[in-house]
Amino acid sequence: MSGNGGLHREVLDRADVGFGVTDGQGVLRWVNPALAEILGVAVDRVAGRSLPALLPGAPERPRSGLALLTPSAYRKGHRWLEVTCQPLGSEDELLYRVVDVTAWRDRELEATHEADALRRAQVLGRMGTWEWHIAEDRVVWSDTLLEMFGFPPDTKLDFDGYAELVHPDDLSMIQATLEEAMRTGAGFSYTHRMMLADRRTERWFECFGEIITAEDGTPLRALGTAHDITNARRVHDELLALAEQDPLTGLANRRAVTRELERQLASGGQGSLLLLDLDNFKDVNDLRGHAVGDRLMKTLAGTLRSRLSGSGLIGRLGGDEFAVVLPGCPPEKAQAVAEGLRDAVAALPLVAVSARVTVSTGVAEYGAGDTWELVLANADLALYASKAAGRNRVTVYEPGHYADTAKRVSVMDRLRAALENGGFALHAMPMVQLASGKTLGHELLLRLEDHQDPPLGPAEFLAEAERSNLVLDIDRWVLSTAIDALVRHPSVDLKFNVNISGRTLEDEDFGGFVLDRLSTAGVAPGRLGLEITETAAVTNLDAARALALQLRGFGCRITLDDFGSGFGSFVHLKHLPITGIKIDGEFVRGIDERSTDAVLVSGIVEIARGLGLSAVAEWVERPAQVETLTRLGVRVGQGFHLGRAIPLTQLLSGDGVGPNGALSSPRVGAEDGARS
Repeated sequence: MSGNGGLHREVLDRADVGFGVTDGQGVLRWVNPALAEILGVAVDRVAGRSLPALLPGAPERPRSGLALLTPSAYRKGHRWLEVTCQPLGSEDELLYRVVDVTAWRDRELEATHEADALRRAQVLGRMGTWEWHIAEDRVVWSDTLLEMFGFPPDTKLDFDGYAELVHPDDLSMIQATLEEAMRTGAGFSYTHRMMLADRRTERWFECFGEIITAEDGTPLRALGTAHDITNARRVHDELLALAEQDPLTGLANRRAVTRELERQLASGGQGSLLLLDLDNFKDVNDLRGHAVGDRLMKTLAGTLRSRLSGSGLIGRLGGDEFAVVLPGCPPEKAQAVAEGLRDAVAALPLVAVSARVTVSTGVAEYGAGDTWELVLANADLALYASKAAGRNRVTVYEPGHYADTAKRVSVMDRLRAALENGGFALHAMPMVQLASGKTLGHELLLRLEDHQDPPLGPAEFLAEAERSNLVLDIDRWVLSTAIDALVRHPSVDLKFNVNISGRTLEDEDFGGFVLDRLSTAGVAPGRLGLEITETAAVTNLDAARALALQLRGFGCRITLDDFGSGFGSFVHLKHLPITGIKIDGEFVRGIDERSTDAVLVSGIVEIARGLGLSAVAEWVERPAQVETLTRLGVRVGQGFHLGRAIPLTQLLSGDGVGPNGALSSPRVGAEDGARS
């Protein structure tokens, strides 16, 4: 080989591209080291080997192309090789050139797969992308996003065309958001409605994006994504409606009414609030049943809607109490509206209700500087005035009521402060086995001990608390304090009953709160009992049933308090999954003196025994009552004769517990103090 030939041979030997020469039968005559490595053979052992056998798919005549090869002898596994073939000389020799393009080809396939996966993800996730070239004012939409808008792929859609589809109420918000993002260079997001290409279908889109800027901060491009959230938005709206809608009547619930009042007051709005309460509705429930009562509620709701269409927000606060928020309506006009409603209700033809149904109404004006609690309190005070004046009346709140209202607001302020600063305390009243005098458990009674004048008893402050959401926090405090005490004193003989307000029955999260606290604390559920007054349970029968089912299934005791106070007491036992009853004190007060009370209590005890319920007699204040109750089959009682309430801290310290577990504090008669 000449000098130049030797140089060429050296170059070929060092090249990372494979070269080889075959004869007319495809037998290799020579390869360079690079091709030998690809073929998986030694350079000195190539002669006489067949190239098609070593390189399957290699062309047998001059041409170029790609082949995917997987030589078993090749240590690098599958490779993409670019193989070209051309004639060499005149003896049918062929020159093969083989280049390893695996890295390039894999990157190309990966990019293709990623693009396809991105498109599929956008389609499946109802999400597309867009890019706004700011200087050119040109928007590029992904095909997926165009299809989501209802357009064919590659449709030319400029910003003006897009803006025509956006809901008019949302367009200015989008423009302001983009302008702010371009000014600051920060990321942006917004949610908007728009019509699709058919101009009939409305969809919700949630958009996120960022601004790409030049080195000097000049905005160059806006990159964004658009996600179709119509279904999620529809579910959200439905859940929101359920959260703020009374399930029986379809009207706004208490939460929605108070929120609307807050919104009106926050914006400086003026208007009036009507508070309506059906007269003697409890008699309808007791005498005609809850199904009739429910129908009456729906009928009243329909009357309010028809008479107040578009005039304001109508809501049901709970039970038989309704509210109407009338923005921009002065008190004198609101009074006329309320009188029209009163007359419409009185004229309702109610077949299932024998007596005429009437409604009492309180009217309160609201304006800047008021709180929703104050407005509701004023309307409530006016409503009470209507009730006191003989019912079926409309009363407008007057400044002369300020002293009473101020007192109520002051009570609320004291309650809030007590909740925040430890001004509440619990007293424990024993429930005693009449035969042995042994204490079986304690009812926890709430006391306000904030050291302020005048002192307030439970009857004075609990009624006010139940008129606001504050009672929900108070009930949770009572329950948490009781559970904490059970944790610190793990004796299974220590058992507590706590009272639950009617408003808390409406709190759908309360049952879960109780179970979470018990589970976290590791307290046996049987050590905790909840007491619900019969009146509260009847007013919120569905809520009471749901809570009782949830907590009883976990092992908690559920007691119906003040049993016998309503006409339909025995009917309620069929609907409430309770574990016990407390016989109303009115039946116990004269049980040793009046035979009628003894007959009624005897019947209650027999029914409780037949249903597997415990029965506790309240207001046990004399030894003679204990004797009579025992004879009638009552086994457990509570009252001043058996032991009065003492501070829970005293009970837990051991000072209030005798050798047999009963309270050691002196028994007192009714004349020694007010009932707890």
